[in-house]
Amino acid sequence: MEELFSVFAQEAREQLTAMEDGLLRMEQGDQDSDTINSIFRSAHTIKGASGVVELQHIEKFTHILENLLDKLRNGEILLSNELITALLEGCDHIGAMLDRVDQGYMDEDPTIAAAGEITAARLHALTDGTETAEEAEEETAGMLEPSIGTVERSGGESSGSDCWHISIRFGRDVLKMGMEPLAFLRYLLNLGEIVHLTTLTDAMPHAEEMDPECCYLSFAIALRSHASKEQIENVFSFCRDECDLHILPPNSRISDYLDLIERLPEENMRLGEILIKSGALTQEELDEGLRRQTAAAKIAEVTDQNIPALGEIFVDNKMVQPEIVEAAAIKQKQVAEKKTSESRLIRVQADKLDQLIDLVGELVIAGASANLLAQKSGRSNLVEATSVLSRLVEDIRDSALQLRMVQIGETFNRFNRVVRDTAKELGKDIDLIITGAETELDKSVVEKIGDPLMHLVRNAMDHGIEPANVREAAGKPAKGRVELNAFHDSGSIVIEVVDDGGGLNAERIQAKAIERGIIQPGQVLSEQEICNLIFEAGFSTADKVSNLSGRGVGMDVVKRNIQALRGTVEVQTRLGVGSRFIIRLPLTLAIIDGFLTAVDNAAYVIPLSNVVECLELQEDTTRGHMINLRGEVLPFIRLREFFDVEGTPPKRENIVVISAGGHKAGIVVDQLLGEFQTVIKPLGNLFKHLRGIGGSTILGSGEVALILDVQALTQLASQSEDRRHPIITHASSHPATEAETR
Repeated sequence: MEELFSVFAQEAREQLTAMEDGLLRMEQGDQDSDTINSIFRSAHTIKGASGVVELQHIEKFTHILENLLDKLRNGEILLSNELITALLEGCDHIGAMLDRVDQGYMDEDPTIAAAGEITAARLHALTDGTETAEEAEEETAGMLEPSIGTVERSGGESSGSDCWHISIRFGRDVLKMGMEPLAFLRYLLNLGEIVHLTTLTDAMPHAEEMDPECCYLSFAIALRSHASKEQIENVFSFCRDECDLHILPPNSRISDYLDLIERLPEENMRLGEILIKSGALTQEELDEGLRRQTAAAKIAEVTDQNIPALGEIFVDNKMVQPEIVEAAAIKQKQVAEKKTSESRLIRVQADKLDQLIDLVGELVIAGASANLLAQKSGRSNLVEATSVLSRLVEDIRDSALQLRMVQIGETFNRFNRVVRDTAKELGKDIDLIITGAETELDKSVVEKIGDPLMHLVRNAMDHGIEPANVREAAGKPAKGRVELNAFHDSGSIVIEVVDDGGGLNAERIQAKAIERGIIQPGQVLSEQEICNLIFEAGFSTADKVSNLSGRGVGMDVVKRNIQALRGTVEVQTRLGVGSRFIIRLPLTLAIIDGFLTAVDNAAYVIPLSNVVECLELQEDTTRGHMINLRGEVLPFIRLREFFDVEGTPPKRENIVVISAGGHKAGIVVDQLLGEFQTVIKPLGNLFKHLRGIGGSTILGSGEVALILDVQALTQLASQSEDRRHPIITHASSHPATEAETR
C-alpha cells in the first residue's frame, strides 16, 4: 500500500504541475479549448485516482475544482484573474494534501482541512452558487432518483443533438456478481449531466416469474458531456461482459473527433484502431463491424461482388459518421509512410540509482588498480584483457551517469508560478522568459539548485525590476522581464538569471560594504570585485525590509550552496540596463574524465573537459606569471608555489592550458600522466575552505589525488597578474577575493 500511495502522489503531482502550467498560460492569453480541456482532464485524473486509492478528502475537493473547470470550458462562467487565482489556490491545497500523503498520513489534517474549506467556499462562490460542499454532494447524489421517476412518467426519450445517446441493458447475473446498476449511473454523473433518462421495462417478466436475484433493468440515457466515447464506455467496464451497451456520439462532436484523430501519435495503426483510440468507436462496435465484413465476404464469394470496406460497414450501420471514417483513413495513410519507435518509460527510485552510481565508482577504482597491476606484470595478454575491461567499465560509467541526467526545464517551469505570485505581491508587471529548458544535468544537481535560483529570481524581481512609472520615465517598457537561461559550456552547465532592471550601483555597494566593515576605506577594488561583495554574509543595500528581501540574508546562502555543488556564481551588471547572474556547475557530482598530473610526489587531477592543450614550459617565453602563447598573453599558476610544495622543480616543466568561464589560464606541473577516470570523493568539513581544490579521488595504487578547482584557479591567475604581485599574497589581499576562491 505504501508503494501504491507513493505512485499515486507522484503521478498526481505531475497532473497538478500540468494544471498550473495550463492555468498560467490561460492567464497570459492562451484561451484555446485544448488548454482548458487539458486542465480539466488533469483535475479529472487526480479525482479518479484519489477515489481508487480511497483518499476521499482529495477526491471530494478535486470534484469541486473539476466542476468549476467544467463550467469554464462550457462557457457558463467567464475567465478572470480572480478565477485563475482561486484555481491556483485550489492546486496549492491539493499539493498540501499530497504532501501529507508523502509523509505517510492517509487521513486529512484538521489545519489543512480548515484552509480547504475556505478555498472551497471561494470556488463555490465563483460558480454563482452558495451551497456548501456537503450540500453540493447531497444534491449530486440525489440527482439520479428524481430523474428516473420523471422519465418513467414521460414515457419517452427527448434529447438534443449535443448529447450522447447511451443504451445499456444489464445482464441477468449482474446482481449476483455484487454490482449495483444504479451505481454505474451515479458514476456517469462524474462525466457530465444526464439530461434525460428512460427506464426500459420490455425485459421485465411478470411478478410470479421474477427471480429476486436477477437483474431486469435497462436504461436509455441522454448525457451532455465533453468526455470521449472510451471514457463513457469505461464507466461500465466492470459489467461490460454482462451487459449490452451501445453509445452514439452527439452530432456536435464530429469536429472534436477530427481533431483527436489528427493529434494521434505517429504510429502504424489499422483503421479500426484509429477510430477506437480517437473514441469514435468502441471495441464491441469494431468487433461487430468485423463480423459483418466477414459475412459480406462469404456472400461476395458466391455472388462475385466486391467485398465492402470496413469503413463503409461502419457508415452503413450508422456506427460512425462518414467524415470521421474519412479522417481516420487519411491518418492511416500518413503514418503508413512513417515508422516511429515506441518509447518506454520505467520509474526507478532515486536511491537505487545512487547505489548504482556508487558501485560503478568502486568498479572504476578497482578497474584502475587491475590495469596498473597488469602493466607492472609485463604480460601483454593480461594488459590487453584489462584494457578491454577498462573500455567496458567506461561505457558502463557513461550509461549509468546518463540515467541520472534530467532536463532542467522542469525546475525552470516551477518559476512561472513564482514570478506570477511575486509580481502580484510587489504590484509589478513582469514576464518570465525561459530558454535552454532541454539542457540536461545530473538529477542531484537539479534538486539542489532550486533554492539558490529561487533567491536570485525573487531578488531580481524585488531589487532589480523597477516600478512601472520609474521604468517608463527611463524610456523602458512598463512590463519588466526576467530570463532563465541554461546551456553547456566546456563540460559544465551555465545557468543565467537575467533582469532588465536598474542594475547594481557599484558606488552604493562600496559605501555599504565600508559601513558594515566588510572592506576598509581606501581599499582599491575593481568594479567586478565590488559587485561580488553582494555575496558577503549580512550584506544588503535595501532601504527597507520586505517579505521578500532586505534582511541581509540570501545572497551569501546562494553562493555557499552553489559552492557546495562545486560551482561558482558571479554577477555582471550595467547601471540602468540590468544584471546577469551567472552560475557554473559541473554536469555530474559522481564520476568525470580527468587529466592526471603530478607535482613532486603528489598527484592532481584536472577535469578533462577544461583542458585545452599541454606544452613544455619555455622560460624564454615567460614574463612574471604570464606566457606568450602564440601571440596570446596567458596567465599561469605554478602548483608547486601555490601549494607550498618543497623541493627543487625539475629542469623540464609542463604547462596545462585550461579554460573556464570564457577565460584561459595555465597550470604549471612537473609531470603529465595522461587521462584518468576520476571518481569524485568529497572532502570533509576540515578541508572545505581549501582554495583551488574541488574534491579528491583514489588512484589505482590506492593513493589519494586532489581534484583541482579549475574555475577558482583561472580567476586567481587572471586577478593575480592584473595586480602584478605574487599568487600567495594575492589570495589574502581582501576578504571578498578569498571568499570567491574557496
